[in-house]
Amino acid sequence: MAAAVARGVSVPELPRLLARDPYLAPFAPDFQRRYTLFHDRLRNIEENEGGLDKFSKSYKTFGVNQLVDGGLYCKEWAPGAEGVFLTGDFNGWNPFSHPYKKIDYGKWELFIPPGQDGFSPVPHGSKLKVVIRSKNGEILYRISPWAKYVARLDRNVNYDWIHWEPPLPYLRKHPQPKKPKSLRIYESHVGIASPDGKVASYKNFTYNILPKIKDLGYNCVQLMAIMEHAYYASFGYQITSFFAASSRYGTPDDLKELIDVAHSLGITVLLDVVHSHASNNSEDGLNKFDGTDSCFFHSGPRGTHSLWDSRLFDYSNWEVLRFLLSNLRWWIEEYGFDGFRFDGVTSMLYHNHGIGTGFSGDYHEYFGLHVDEDALIYLIMANHMIHLFHPESITVAETSEHHAVRNLPETALHISAQEVSGMPALCCPIAQGGGGFDYRLAMAIPDKWIQIIKELKDEDWNMGNIVYTLTNRRCEEKYIAYAESHDQALVGDKTLAFRLMDAEMYTNMSVLSPLTPVIDRGIQLHKMIRLITHALGGEGYLNFMGNEFGHPEWLDFPRKGNNESYHYARRQFHLADDHILRYRFLNAFDRDMNKLEERFGWLASPPAFVTETHESNKVIVFERANLIFIFNFHPSKSYAEYRVGAETQGKYKIVLDSDAPEYGGHQRLDHNTEYFTEQYTHNYRSNSLLVYIPSRVAIVLQNMDIPN
Repeated sequence: MAAAVARGVSVPELPRLLARDPYLAPFAPDFQRRYTLFHDRLRNIEENEGGLDKFSKSYKTFGVNQLVDGGLYCKEWAPGAEGVFLTGDFNGWNPFSHPYKKIDYGKWELFIPPGQDGFSPVPHGSKLKVVIRSKNGEILYRISPWAKYVARLDRNVNYDWIHWEPPLPYLRKHPQPKKPKSLRIYESHVGIASPDGKVASYKNFTYNILPKIKDLGYNCVQLMAIMEHAYYASFGYQITSFFAASSRYGTPDDLKELIDVAHSLGITVLLDVVHSHASNNSEDGLNKFDGTDSCFFHSGPRGTHSLWDSRLFDYSNWEVLRFLLSNLRWWIEEYGFDGFRFDGVTSMLYHNHGIGTGFSGDYHEYFGLHVDEDALIYLIMANHMIHLFHPESITVAETSEHHAVRNLPETALHISAQEVSGMPALCCPIAQGGGGFDYRLAMAIPDKWIQIIKELKDEDWNMGNIVYTLTNRRCEEKYIAYAESHDQALVGDKTLAFRLMDAEMYTNMSVLSPLTPVIDRGIQLHKMIRLITHALGGEGYLNFMGNEFGHPEWLDFPRKGNNESYHYARRQFHLADDHILRYRFLNAFDRDMNKLEERFGWLASPPAFVTETHESNKVIVFERANLIFIFNFHPSKSYAEYRVGAETQGKYKIVLDSDAPEYGGHQRLDHNTEYFTEQYTHNYRSNSLLVYIPSRVAIVLQNMDIPN
């Protein structure tokens, strides 16, 4: 490392970063060192592997790959093995008839010629295993780390590796969409995307859920739990096979069709990628592949996450870098994914994995020996590679101090959390010394809404504190705002709708029953919270499936603690389609909120100009994308002629009103009303207008003199 710093490759645009944030100036040597390490690693790949393109497509040579003549070329990295063999249905499960030859750097290779008929010696759909003879003489049966399809067959406890080489593979029909300027993400889990108490399928998602997502105005779907995971209740965060799409939902071709159909609808598809750790399964996972605890992972305590009971990658290892970078290329090029949300980034960035660490914002917390720069360089390399070969791809950093386990008996259950460590420049270009991510998740926002609803009376809500939380983000780093994600839906936590309406959701959500104060308050605040988060909180927006209409109850996967029940591992979309139920009001508002953003593009516009945060009136007003957003959080006070600042002159009209009857509101505003500005300075704006603002309402005004 000292040699790298001494060489000192200059960071091309570091002055721009330091000019934007002068407080980073003392850490310029850290940015310099990190960039030099990245540059050296990239140069080494270019010199020793024939370039980054070839290196990151190693899935074409590792694992089991069919050659043009029908033969098979097999390669594995097993540095701790004394012998490596291939066995399976094709050779009657003879463990030693097909030995690999040892080559350089712990790699092993095997060539199997085609059959006499010219076809592959291993038929599509047949089972395989890698046999490892360990240094202590033990014979181990393993699934290749590069396996493209694994499945649990015949009630087996462990997964089987199945050779996937269909004679007529799925061919994409539609081009990938351009990168959206405004990112509206629908966070989704294929297995729970059905009202039925079972694991739902890729086909179900393709034909029943994608049209709903399109109708709701989301232009991006983020798929969770796709990478194969043996334990369903891990929510997809205990990966056992990194190159295999989960077979519990269907075949690889079914997933390819899902992504292709999404593209035909103009929907971008992100994969929730887990490179922060791996399942500790060895029979059907990556752990102890070659019989040692150091293959792919750090050996000893450093190689195990104390909270997650999972294995931690050695990001300094050349072959680990090959494996992970190739994994990203595989999902993009084989399946057509448009980018990634990287899970558990804080666990990667810090040697303590963020466990028990509170980040105060002091910059010294993000630089120094406690930062795992091997992991950071991997993330920089991953972003460089993705954006170099696929410029339209999107990367999102999702990190946190630690992933807490919330009152669940299975401590292996991984609860995903978001970026609160605030590492500077994580979402800045690599040329500036940054991490190269496009976005980071704004975790402080859902935490703030939980704290407000849980601890404060409505009259005690602090408008300034809400605005501060929604606008406190690093300059020129893009954030994805959200009021709630899958975290809040999980058992042990509560969604916003459940916190607001609780038990009354079971009895009073029918329009045939009286509108109780609890339900009325819940419906109105649910809409207001989501709109102000959407419009003020970031440069992207995220919603977890079903939460848009206030999905009742929590999310809980089948496990021993609930008698393996699927009752809560489902999404009851039919509730939003039932005209007798009030869920349809929230669904309609969410749809129209997204459609309005699609028209005006506030997420792609500069940050909002906040003109008012009035504590006693409980009013927040701001301008963004030539719209005026007005929020009155007061539970009972309405204001007949409330003066609102406006920078541009003209005639304004209502384009979105949370009080409209189609959203479960009280219809207190006349949408035919025209509001004309006066040349009267107010709240640092050149003009102003008078508006009637009912209690508990959100209003969006458009200047009709400015074409959108």
